[in-house]
Amino acid sequence: MNGSVPTQTQKYMEIALAEAAEAALRNEVPVGAIIVDTQSNRVLAAAGNRTEEFKDATAHAEMLALREAANIYGGARLINCDLYVTLEPCGMCAAAISMARIRRLYFGASDPKSGGVENGPRFFSQNTCHHRPDVYGGIDELRSRRMLQEFFEMRR
Repeated sequence: MNGSVPTQTQKYMEIALAEAAEAALRNEVPVGAIIVDTQSNRVLAAAGNRTEEFKDATAHAEMLALREAANIYGGARLINCDLYVTLEPCGMCAAAISMARIRRLYFGASDPKSGGVENGPRFFSQNTCHHRPDVYGGIDELRSRRMLQEFFEMRR
């Protein structure tokens, strides 16, 4: 996304950042995600990582938000929904985002090591990908990156 970030996008990223901060307080990697119904501008789901708490490698913020939103939305296809997440989704989450038919993906920091959108497998660029959301990276990137860096520095 070029230029200034629209106010609404910033507002939604603030909620995702708050979810990431809460995850850090639980000693989880600080990643937060929210899903917004674009028809009503209602936040359907908000989640932070819970892989340690749930002892579940799939309990990424995106996966938890997708599950919660599907329950509220009434189906697995979230066609009128946007996802805001503080870190570039991994390959697993990118596949789930595609399967859920998310309209737009907004993310904060890129993830050269484990990302699956702009880095790594670049899931949405694969011929086997059935749905490609519009992708906007770098939304509040510095804050997202700093939160992750501080978390890992404290753990070393």
